[in-house]
Amino acid sequence: MFAQGPFRASGEIILASASPRRQMLLATLGLDFRVVPADFKEPPIKSGQDPENYALEMSREKCRIIAEKNPDNVVLGADTIVVLEEEVMGKPGSREHALEMLERLQGNVHQVITGVCLRWDFRQVQDSFSVLSRVEMIPAGLEVLKAYIKTGEPLDKAGAYAIQGVGAFLVKAVTGSYTNVVGLPLDRVMQALLNLGAIRVHNQEES
Repeated sequence: MFAQGPFRASGEIILASASPRRQMLLATLGLDFRVVPADFKEPPIKSGQDPENYALEMSREKCRIIAEKNPDNVVLGADTIVVLEEEVMGKPGSREHALEMLERLQGNVHQVITGVCLRWDFRQVQDSFSVLSRVEMIPAGLEVLKAYIKTGEPLDKAGAYAIQGVGAFLVKAVTGSYTNVVGLPLDRVMQALLNLGAIRVHNQEES
């Protein structure tokens, strides 16, 4: 963990996600937390369902699964989706699928939406919100996209790219929260945790 971070947890926090990117981001705050991924297979978005509502629904469900078994702890659940022209783009099923996704994304602006849910059953409190960022990609070209896919990075990423990894070169501009695109809108999460009393500002005189 990042002991030099400016915050400390007031009690045990549980991150209901196996994402190493979310773990890394949360750790930069200086928090100790436990990782307990929710055993939950995300259903496809319903026809006509608003993508933002879908992301929120998924984050709440992940949070509920873990919170009901850990009522004394603050549970943080999140779900990040990539949206192009109202279509949710999940993880590619193959290299061919990844290429198809990236060809559609290149040269265009898409949205990245993260639904976040914080739940503390002992205090009967829950807070949920969504954050939207816009990402503009360069028109990289077919050969470049194929070479990127050969790295293997796109195959387990929503939208078939990772802004915090090799795929950073594809991104021309981000409007909104960068950490949201990585997987956790850290500014909003930090403020929500403070509001819940789940974290406190670290006193440098503490041991």
